[in-house]
Amino acid sequence: MIIANVVNCLFPFFPRMCLYLVLSVFLSITQAVDRSNFKTCDQSAFCSRQRALKPGQSSYRALLETLELSDSHLTVQLLNNNNKVLLLLELYRLQGNMTRVKINELKPIKPRYEVPDVLITDPPTELMSVVAQDEHRVVLSLGGEDWRLILSAQPFRLDIMEGPQVLLSLNSRGLLAFEQLRIRKDTISHKISSTVGSMWDKIKSVSEGEEEEAEEEVDQPGMWEETFKTHTDTKPNGPSSISLDFSLPGVEHVYGIPEHADGLRLKNTDGGDPYRLYNLDVFQYELFNPMALYGAVPVLLSHNTHRTMGLFWLNAAETWVDVSSGQGSSEVPQTDVRWISESGIIDVFIMLGPRPNDVFTQYASLTGTQAFPPLSSLAYHQCRWNYNDQEDVSAVDQGFDEHDIPYDFIWLDIEHTDGKRYFTWDNNKFPQPKDMLQGLLDKRRKMVTIVDPHIKVDSSYKIHTEIRSRGYYIKNKDGGDYEGWCWPGNAGYPDFTNPEMRKWWASMFAYDQYEGSMGNLYTWNDMNEPSVFNGPEVTMHKDALHGPWEHRDIHNLYGFYVQMATAEGQIQRSGGLERPFVLTRAFFAGSQRYGAVWTGDNAAEWGHLKMSIPMCLSLGLVGISFCGADVGGFFKTPSAELLVRWYQAGAYQPFFRAHAHLDTPRREPWLFGPDNTALIREAVRQRYTLLPYWYLQFYHSQRTGQPVMRPLWVEYPEDIATFSIDDEFLIGKDLLVHPVTDEGSSGVTAYLPGNGEVWYDVHTFQRHDGAQNLSIPVTMSSIPVFQRGGSIICRKNRVRRSSSCMENDPYTLYVALDSQGNAEGELYIDDGHTFKHETDKQFIHRRLSFTGNSLSSSDLSPDSQFPTASWVEQVNILGAQKPDAVTLTTTDGGESSVGFEFDPDTAVLTLRKPGVNAGVNWTLHLR
Repeated sequence: MIIANVVNCLFPFFPRMCLYLVLSVFLSITQAVDRSNFKTCDQSAFCSRQRALKPGQSSYRALLETLELSDSHLTVQLLNNNNKVLLLLELYRLQGNMTRVKINELKPIKPRYEVPDVLITDPPTELMSVVAQDEHRVVLSLGGEDWRLILSAQPFRLDIMEGPQVLLSLNSRGLLAFEQLRIRKDTISHKISSTVGSMWDKIKSVSEGEEEEAEEEVDQPGMWEETFKTHTDTKPNGPSSISLDFSLPGVEHVYGIPEHADGLRLKNTDGGDPYRLYNLDVFQYELFNPMALYGAVPVLLSHNTHRTMGLFWLNAAETWVDVSSGQGSSEVPQTDVRWISESGIIDVFIMLGPRPNDVFTQYASLTGTQAFPPLSSLAYHQCRWNYNDQEDVSAVDQGFDEHDIPYDFIWLDIEHTDGKRYFTWDNNKFPQPKDMLQGLLDKRRKMVTIVDPHIKVDSSYKIHTEIRSRGYYIKNKDGGDYEGWCWPGNAGYPDFTNPEMRKWWASMFAYDQYEGSMGNLYTWNDMNEPSVFNGPEVTMHKDALHGPWEHRDIHNLYGFYVQMATAEGQIQRSGGLERPFVLTRAFFAGSQRYGAVWTGDNAAEWGHLKMSIPMCLSLGLVGISFCGADVGGFFKTPSAELLVRWYQAGAYQPFFRAHAHLDTPRREPWLFGPDNTALIREAVRQRYTLLPYWYLQFYHSQRTGQPVMRPLWVEYPEDIATFSIDDEFLIGKDLLVHPVTDEGSSGVTAYLPGNGEVWYDVHTFQRHDGAQNLSIPVTMSSIPVFQRGGSIICRKNRVRRSSSCMENDPYTLYVALDSQGNAEGELYIDDGHTFKHETDKQFIHRRLSFTGNSLSSSDLSPDSQFPTASWVEQVNILGAQKPDAVTLTTTDGGESSVGFEFDPDTAVLTLRKPGVNAGVNWTLHLR
């Protein structure tokens, strides 16, 4: 990034002038990312060192005589035959068909970092038992007759078996490598320790009963110090990287390990760079590239027609992942995956499925599920960098009303603050923030302001002086407060790994602390990778200190902690009553518990529109369902066609927000002519009609961990045709969406899955058979969306200015019959914003079922209760036959006739005004 070079060159001498220069350079750049500012594997000492180790026989052997088996786990020592260092292997059989593998040094000279706070609980274990054992191997039972884990001693290897089939092998390619912590040879302390002998130089051979000399380890470049461009990374602890390989026989398709601007299916990395997981502020990122982006979730899923499995590599340091697909020894397909991390320990969870939903449940049991968002946050968000002042906000707000386009949130970027001092307002531009917020509240709308984790160093700024006085800043390697350059100029970075710092940060969102804030003000955490303009790779130096730990150990956790503390602050300010809404750019495993993410600084290009689909699909597979992309593209200026198509796609993605760069022309939806305004209006209105369905999907995601926006193969795991599709997707299991993402398109081809299933075009109600590629002519108004036959979807067709204004409006049910004439669905209702659905069981959850020519609503949660004024206004039955009469019966025994219309051309039966409350039992009979 050009910014980094300018900062390095000039900031020490002309801080104010240089900041303006940085901003002007930043705003004028139109080209894609400068790759030279970010490392390749060859430029990363530990990655190149580990990758130099080629597949072969492992140098590690398991000392089976050290094996110990307890009620909860098994331990055994591993010996490196070359340097004689001992490791400790721990194996756990976890509840829910999972296995945990931990490897650490047996006696490290200091503790190695183990990731805290990501797991929601210490995973419960189940008993392991030894089935067979000899001098070469141990066979362990994983439950049931066919499930076995085989621990081979020489060389060390683990195999998980189901009957005769190998499901997964660990270290079968011999790529386990564990760089032990050591004392530098040229230090006095090392010389002293050498005089008394050390276990690192020689070790008693347990198996042969004689002393063996350890091979002399030669220091390699980058072990103790590494320089990239102008930045030097001191490494007082020396090399500490780890590596481990996994082999997946019978597997050709693997997914996950976001965030990357790449296709859904992970590609073979042989001959190129591995996928990199290292949270970075990447300017206008490239597409189809394995380089790191803003977030990192070290979870990989494998899938074939027989089984879905997952690997969760619990490590927060910089990580590289190699994927190699080909044939195994028996000429069957095989995918090999190798994980390389700079520090920490090996701690991996093997999720054995066997079905996709089983893997989602297993991962959710470890890291939690997607937070249940306020219903309004699922509606439309309007943002740009920046709305200029209160008058500008009011004008934009009024513009939506004048053009009859609903929206729920308007956003303010960094310019709303007093000189980039977060938790403040610019007194000239936003002199009366509460008046502004009240004006929005009167229309039942909300606002989001940005609160970034870089704090302006200014002795008159309360936030800075409090953090400094409490000692809550990250420290540099010499023990002083770490400072770097970001939007405010010179900035400090709070240590969010410190729970006391997080507690204090949360308290700053209280209404009496965040002046001008109200209950309808929510938060956006940006730049939390963290972004440091004058830092290496535009981020923090790895030798910065978080208490006893180096930043290299915790880097990918930083954004996770920022969002955690912010969400907790929103909850606390309401006394624990209101659900938070927090958007984050940086994330890690478990971030789903705290809010939404977006795909960062994309561009107004057709390729970026296309890429928003696989990027969000990948995030959903690893637990983060609340995902979206900047509609219209953040950088550059979209054509009217691209903007319309992006609204049409964004309306069917979980997080729906338009955003734009400061240097781009204004692009409110009504600025592109009346025809395009009408097209955008229709796309946004479609989103609002489907809010009951979106809300239901997030309710299920919060309960089960299933992704809201999901690849087709999740619901059709045996259909090979779905395995590589990433230009269409499912919302839940009942809506299939194929956005138009090509310029000048006159048609798309959508794959409708499911042999024997039927799908209905939601706009025309035309019926189509499943298991076919369907050619669809499109115009600028087309959004190809299909409802699965056999489903019932609830909509609210009376669209108002905001979702809250629709709270008591009636429902229209869309009953799409399957080939047998049946359908089922659900309806979920609560107050849309509090935790009372959890604390007081205040909600409605109903089952809707059409069978035997009767449509009924029954209670799925009889011990809950919630009053609703909403009622059933209309029922549309797709694929129906004309009845002679329709009657409605209710629980009180009442019976009444219901008017209807039947369209023989579309086979749609419309029942007018059943007039029954949405929260009671009822049945409609077609006679």
